Amino acid sequence: CNPGEVSPCVINALKAGYRHFDLAHVYGNEKEIGEALKQAFDEGMVTREELFITGKLWNTDHEVNIVPKACAHSLNNLQLDYFDLYLIHFPVAWKHTGLDSPGWGASEFGDTPLIDTWRAMEGLVESGLCKSIGVSNYPLLLMHDLTTQAMIKPACNQIEVHAYYQRESLVNYCLSRNISVSAHTPLGGGAANAHQWNAVSPLQDPVVVGIAEAHGKSAGQVLLRYSLQRGIAVLPKSVKPRRMAENIDVFGFKLTEEEMKSLKALDK
Repeated sequence: CNPGEVSPCVINALKAGYRHFDLAHVYGNEKEIGEALKQAFDEGMVTREELFITGKLWNTDHEVNIVPKACAHSLNNLQLDYFDLYLIHFPVAWKHTGLDSPGWGASEFGDTPLIDTWRAMEGLVESGLCKSIGVSNYPLLLMHDLTTQAMIKPACNQIEVHAYYQRESLVNYCLSRNISVSAHTPLGGGAANAHQWNAVSPLQDPVVVGIAEAHGKSAGQVLLRYSLQRGIAVLPKSVKPRRMAENIDVFGFKLTEEEMKSLKALDK
């Protein structure tokens, strides 16, 4: 979202029925989201307890003494007392660049081991700032490394996963250990991925389009439903109220076993 777009987006999403908001400090919109949430609470649209708010620790905030400050900084921006879930955004430590200026691009590597950052994350649960903690963009070996050392088990691994990138080993590893998997690009990244990486989108795949036509649904709804039936939580992104309504309307139909097999065969 662009500045000024975020608050109306949050309000429209709440009106459409969304209750889980996936946020991150590096997105640079926490204060605007905080204003929207305050408006929603003040107007009685929802209560804090009805929402599930996810935040993320940025790469430049991995140092042990910075982790609690970064979490508190984000909560202050959002005008909230706690996160339902707080994630390590990437398994990469960069040197601290200030809480108000998360580094990007020409950043220098830091020297804080991931397990030390995780121990600081565990402290956030103990202090009540976060109800659950997890990770994002962790591959299989780092996931195993973490689960064998964690005192508080990661609740979630948020990853890129969709019909063209199914990551079965990683998904199965997490789900078999009761670690939830959430998909931050459940539609394959759409036009943004196509433009930036010249990647082909599953939204236009003939198999997906054919299944969508059979159910009277959109290709996007089929892709979201496919992930849900794999046991993966989906995090679709949109600024358009019509698309928000479409993306949440995925519980009134079910893909058949044959359709699931056809979609599974699309993995690249």
